Amino acid sequence: MKTFEYARAESPADAVRKFAPGAMYLGGGTNLVDLMRLGVARPDHLVDVSRLPLDAVEEAGDRVRIGAAVRNSDLAAHPLIRSRYPMLARALLAGASGQVRNMATVAGNLLQRTRCAYFQDVTRPCNKREPGSGCPAIEGDHTNLAILGASHACVATHPSDMAVALAALDAEVHVTGPGGDKIIPMPGLHRLPGDAPERDTVLDPGDLITGVELPAPPPGASLYRKVRERASFAFALASIAAVLDVRDGTVAGCRIALGSLAHAPWRAERAEQVLVGGPATGEAFLTAAEAELEQARALPRNAFKVPLARNLIVRALEELAS
Repeated sequence: MKTFEYARAESPADAVRKFAPGAMYLGGGTNLVDLMRLGVARPDHLVDVSRLPLDAVEEAGDRVRIGAAVRNSDLAAHPLIRSRYPMLARALLAGASGQVRNMATVAGNLLQRTRCAYFQDVTRPCNKREPGSGCPAIEGDHTNLAILGASHACVATHPSDMAVALAALDAEVHVTGPGGDKIIPMPGLHRLPGDAPERDTVLDPGDLITGVELPAPPPGASLYRKVRERASFAFALASIAAVLDVRDGTVAGCRIALGSLAHAPWRAERAEQVLVGGPATGEAFLTAAEAELEQARALPRNAFKVPLARNLIVRALEELAS
């Protein structure tokens, strides 16, 4: 690990002031510290934001505001989240282990980086780590990588469970930075790779996430489902956060977000458009899933993700409709 300077921020504004070229913000450290040990992240400065007064979960009318420093375990167990946004609580509990959830923060969860093996191996080229060096995953081991929204430069996936639920809930991410305060919708925080896979998000240097705001819970039933290779502490092969509002057998409203299939949480807008106003039947759910997955561009070793995602969408919607 290379040497670095360390500073503890006293407030969000103080954190932004202390941010300098080559700096990174340190929250729970469950991802950043691992990347520093691997040599993937090599900051010159760490600005510790873990002790900022951003650890509250509060009602704001029919909305809920979540501080960026709230720990994942605390958020999953919070009565407001469990009662009003059970899908989000389930997504949080599906991530990592209890020990990691006790340390990981809301902002850190959103900003965690891909677990692509080539990104984490500094002896191999990687466009996300070293722009222009290539993407060996395309010809190599891409078993658990992207089938949606990938590019010739990167086929990595975003690993967060929480972010998938937030994308389905139309959450808003509150940010402060050198350019002032701003609000970024979910989805919208994370970028698809395009020609610049090194940029995971639309945040500018020095931008600090201060919280997440949830709108009023959408009508209907909701769920979060995660398909993984083992029962615990495993990243998803595919996941879904879905809300389905069925009235008199007709889909009045629908929200679907997919995880571990793209470089960002993937809002299934095509599937939603197919479903709304139509019958809540298995046949309709299959048609919607296939419409969404027409965009899939699988590689030889991850082609299994296409039928996996299709079956996951259909099964989740059938469960909600029942």
